Amino acid sequence: MEHIGVSSEQGQGPPLILVPGLDGTALLFYRQIPLLAESFRVITFPLPDDSGCTMESLVVELQELCQRLGGHERVLLCGESFGGALSLSFALSHPERLRGLVILNSFPVIRQRVRIRLAPYLLRVVPWGTMNLVRRFTRSRLHSPHTLPEDLSAFYQRTRHIGRAGYVRRLEILQTYDIRERLGEIQVPTLLLAGDRDHLVPSVREAEFMAARMPRATIQVLRGYGHVCLINHDFNLREHITPWLGRIEGPGAGPRSA
Repeated sequence: MEHIGVSSEQGQGPPLILVPGLDGTALLFYRQIPLLAESFRVITFPLPDDSGCTMESLVVELQELCQRLGGHERVLLCGESFGGALSLSFALSHPERLRGLVILNSFPVIRQRVRIRLAPYLLRVVPWGTMNLVRRFTRSRLHSPHTLPEDLSAFYQRTRHIGRAGYVRRLEILQTYDIRERLGEIQVPTLLLAGDRDHLVPSVREAEFMAARMPRATIQVLRGYGHVCLINHDFNLREHITPWLGRIEGPGAGPRSA
């Protein structure tokens, strides 16, 4: 399978795998990687750009990455949007591999069924070169109100690398993705981060829905942030993960704990 974007590794400490959203490239983690690398061994997991992958095949690829990282060492998995859906699916299949989950602006199902069924068809007929223009017109739905122009410029530059085949396929996967009835099976500690200015996904509502059914889930509402918040100049994912790990693993259990 061809992957758009290159897997990267930075830092030392316990492994933290970053799973991207629909973009699939993992290039939008650029601002967070050096911050997280102060405490973790940070690995990105770019998704395949082809029309043949399934949620099950992506879970298998992610499991293979976990095995390559170091035998039976448990990993912290951080997924954004579609990557959150993949991370939750991975937790249902391989809970023994996980130290914990961090799920950002994600969901257990897509409730806008008509939109998710129309989107792949429309993206096949629209010239792919116009997508960056579409992203500029949908800025208010994607980004936080206070996103800086330079952050937006970096976003547009990196999203040029998104491949059509993989993007469309991920939308198709979401047409049948629905783990609502299985949320209670996810026993690993989970941090649900949800932007209250997310106009693409009702992230806070979905986080509340999941937390009510997942026995070890914690919600943090990200005040003033939209769906694509990891590129923001003032957002530091490590500042949310580190205190949460300390709370769930006890006094003295910082991010470098095994």
